Amino acid sequence: MLVDLKQKSQVTIPRGLVKKLNLKVGDKLEIEEKNGRLIITPVVVVPKDQAWFYRPEWQEEEREVDRQKAEGKLHKASGKEELFDKLGLGKV
Repeated sequence: MLVDLKQKSQVTIPRGLVKKLNLKVGDKLEIEEKNGRLIITPVVVVPKDQAWFYRPEWQEEEREVDRQKAEGKLHKASGKEELFDKLGLGKV
């Protein structure tokens, strides 16, 4: 797919790709050069105080909870006393 490099180094992304990738005005795009090619990748910027949630270790724990939930292995406590007891915390 050919596009023209315009004034101020601007390039228009073809409408079909914008739609296919669900891009919106204001989305962030990472541009890198690799072996003489430009690679444009849509990215989401995560606030620093929320970055912990996206760590691979945390995401694996989230997947494990989802698996346990799907297998019916989770228990819903009827109150805080039962919850603390199940967690081995006794009375708090």
